[in-house]
Amino acid sequence: MQARNIHKRFGANMVLHGVDLDVGKGEVVVIMGPSGSGKTTLLRSLNFLEQPDSGMVRIGGIQVNITAHTPYTKRQKKDIVQIRRKSAMVFQSFNLFPHMTAIANVIEGLISVQGMPAKAAREKGLALLDRVGLAQKANDYPAHLSGGQKQRVAIARGLAMDPEVILFDEPTSALDPELRDGVLDVMRGLAQDGMTMLVVTHEVRFAKNAANRVIFMEQGAVQADCAADSFFSGQANARISQFLGQVQ
Repeated sequence: MQARNIHKRFGANMVLHGVDLDVGKGEVVVIMGPSGSGKTTLLRSLNFLEQPDSGMVRIGGIQVNITAHTPYTKRQKKDIVQIRRKSAMVFQSFNLFPHMTAIANVIEGLISVQGMPAKAAREKGLALLDRVGLAQKANDYPAHLSGGQKQRVAIARGLAMDPEVILFDEPTSALDPELRDGVLDVMRGLAQDGMTMLVVTHEVRFAKNAANRVIFMEQGAVQADCAADSFFSGQANARISQFLGQVQ
């Protein structure tokens, strides 16, 4: 995954100021920073849930160049669809369909987007629910799942599409502390399996244990991009040390 010179403005507020980003295959990159620093906007811009004002996004060989004040061409629109298919998004608020069971949520994209036969989709969905420790909850509706279980279903749903990268937007911030570990354990397992991951989080323990690199954002720009051990060892700058003192 690559991003170059990403700008995004909401009205008079410039949220992203020319952000550059590289995530290599199999890397786990964590984005940290104070509230309002542009972390979530960047994540959403990478798969065009937010449309950047200008810049370039490249995922898995598909590249989209965005020029300010220029409508997307038909080719760009097709490439954006491909980028979305190559990048799963796991949201802070789960975004499950409440009228569907866990297994139905996981396999909806397989059937409606990829056209997979229902039997094959169900077999794959059950395997993914087992992978996140929820095979026994396949026929439960979201209303009967805990927050941590909902998030694990959301991860299984993202994995179902065989993405090249998974984007996590503060996946544990809406969970009670006792529910976080199950989600973080699943994410650590994905990291160990070589899944490419870009994670916006304040979970210092996860970042220390699983991240290859940590990016620190503030005021809509990348202020630091370094190896995780350097980021947490005190070798980073004073501002990062102050931030870590607050979140820890």
